[in-house]
Amino acid sequence: MAFELDHLFICTAPNAPAAEQLLQFGLVEGRANVHAGQGTANRCFFFHNLMLELLWVHNAAEAQSDVTRPTYLWERWAGRSQDTCPFGVCLRPIEGQVHEVLPFPSWDYQPIYLPPGVAIPIATNVSVLTEPMLFYLPFAKRQDSYTEAKAQPLEHAFGLREVTRISFTLTQAPPRSAELEAIAATNLIAIQTGPAYLLELGFDGETQAQHHDFRPALPLIVHW
Repeated sequence: MAFELDHLFICTAPNAPAAEQLLQFGLVEGRANVHAGQGTANRCFFFHNLMLELLWVHNAAEAQSDVTRPTYLWERWAGRSQDTCPFGVCLRPIEGQVHEVLPFPSWDYQPIYLPPGVAIPIATNVSVLTEPMLFYLPFAKRQDSYTEAKAQPLEHAFGLREVTRISFTLTQAPPRSAELEAIAATNLIAIQTGPAYLLELGFDGETQAQHHDFRPALPLIVHW
């Protein structure tokens, strides 16, 4: 594969008050961002190989504009407390490897916050709101490879460094979309069925056999 995971998002309430649970746990917050013209904003936590993004809609009109509407970000965020999957999965190229075809068919999303000619490929199952949103950032790099000017805080409690396991619990039983099955077949993520949406992150091989459950503030369990 010439691609790897770049970041995961969880749709949250405005301003992501659930981030306080992550801070109390001992994670260090990185720089936040507002996606101009897209109507979304975030709070972010960076690890050596992955970023966790808490995402919300701050401008409903922008999120439902002609440009943004095909992403279904508005519907995903607005339905996060109902039957909608609140997660997103983003891939990036592996540095130094020749580009190859993505594991899923996609269409190019060109938000106004990117330079002309730069697009974000989004998987064609984006309207399937019982599954995570799948997309690709062709310009992204490992979080620990950025220069000092762009570096984010990477040191956290318990020595958490690299995400080595990602597991999603979805409420919809198979069959699932071909796009989601294709990325699951790469073994970058695991998928199971359960009563509620849940994201589980394993760090550094989970050698300490510890975990922390952030529910109900966030559908997230961290293992290390």
